[in-house]
Amino acid sequence: MTADVLTCIHNKMNSFSKGQRKIASYILESYDKAAFLTAGALGKTVQVSESTVVRFAAELGYDGYPEMQKAMQEMVLNRLTSVQRIEVSEKRMSDDDVLSSVLQADKDLIHATSEQIDQKAFHGAVDALMNAQTIYVIGVRSSSALASFLSYYFKYMFRDVRLITSASDSEVFEQIVRISPQDALIAISFPRYSSAAIQAAEYAHASGAKVIALTDCASSPLAEFSEFVLTAKSDMVSLVDSLVAPMSVINALIVAAASKKKLETTRIFNKLEEIWDIYHVYEKLDD
Repeated sequence: MTADVLTCIHNKMNSFSKGQRKIASYILESYDKAAFLTAGALGKTVQVSESTVVRFAAELGYDGYPEMQKAMQEMVLNRLTSVQRIEVSEKRMSDDDVLSSVLQADKDLIHATSEQIDQKAFHGAVDALMNAQTIYVIGVRSSSALASFLSYYFKYMFRDVRLITSASDSEVFEQIVRISPQDALIAISFPRYSSAAIQAAEYAHASGAKVIALTDCASSPLAEFSEFVLTAKSDMVSLVDSLVAPMSVINALIVAAASKKKLETTRIFNKLEEIWDIYHVYEKLDD
């Protein structure tokens, strides 16, 4: 549906009213900006009423403007350049409400993720990790922080966890060349999707390994090569990708794994506490 928004507008152009043609023309010319405008803001931009914008969405076959807006956003998020992101964010919030706007947006993303994530896929992913001989983790660019955090904790729980650390195609394949049906790969990527993560998932899938995708939607290019797709809502704020919801899913994976490997995890951390104490790894605060 999302890929057909512009096509649908083109096909219906002759049937639109004068006001609707103004909306259609603006969307066709500036869909990257229109996708992030409210119905009222879009109407003000093209000098029509908000009700005209709502009727326009209905004319295209959507249940309402929010559904049409969501379709446009999904279409453009993977195409926005960094400069376009800055322009969009300026229209979405002012300087004096950045903090509250970002915090509220992150809360909404976590709530939406909680409502929509596939519980069956999550538990299947956990089981696949439990049975994996080697666990590979890849996340490129902003997603590298998520991959690093996940692998950091997994290395305490599993004997062989390998963080793929390069975005170079050749080096990625060099690091996963031994992947087998006994292994699992966790691939993390959000718009704009990383070609390196997608290629790694494709190679792992072809090698028979269990592939777990952490991405934004079921239509993500990672999904095609993944047995388990964990969707977490991600939005962009200026140059920043909101990774709050994906991080929450990662926390859930870590907690679930620790629960299933409770005895081993407890033993490891008891040993680590002794080592940390001996070598003064952490500062001790006076009571």
